[in-house]
Amino acid sequence: MSSTSRLTVLAGPTAVGKGTVAAWVREHHPDVWLSVSATTRKPRPTEVDGRHYHFVSNEEFGRMVDHDEFLEWATVHGRAQYGTPRGPVEAALAQGRPALLEIDLQGARQVRQTMPEALFVFLAPPSWDELVRRLVGRGTESAEEREVRLTTARAELAAAEEFDVTIVNDDVRRAADELVSLMRTPPQTKRD
Repeated sequence: MSSTSRLTVLAGPTAVGKGTVAAWVREHHPDVWLSVSATTRKPRPTEVDGRHYHFVSNEEFGRMVDHDEFLEWATVHGRAQYGTPRGPVEAALAQGRPALLEIDLQGARQVRQTMPEALFVFLAPPSWDELVRRLVGRGTESAEEREVRLTTARAELAAAEEFDVTIVNDDVRRAADELVSLMRTPPQTKRD
């Protein structure tokens, strides 16, 4: 495996902009392979199956778990299940491509157990107030769902120290470019 083909895991609290940063990377850095997670939640109006997520039924997700087809998987916010299909990640790394997983904290912890050589990057908001503004501004969750997500976000923010590097998402382009720069840094420079 070449130095540029290591796995990078991007995680952070809800509404921090992980998907937006990943979309910037996809558009402006085509050499980076982005994993597409499977989920049991319903698509948001702008999401496309196979590009943003693989939207699957609860039954299909359970079958994939039973057949050990996920690198990591979890139930998020006590509701929907999300998982990273193992095969495509392994194939991208075998091809020597830098690979990016955009996942939640639970998933990042699972990947650390199975692939500790990965680079773990925490995406942080500029402030708590900005995180709340972004979540409310999305307008995709009910008031009850927002409260669940904000409670989860407080715990997720406290986990930043578990990561190798923290990037503050104060500007999507800058955060994405910093992420790609880190992905291209040889593994031996990773902080212990």
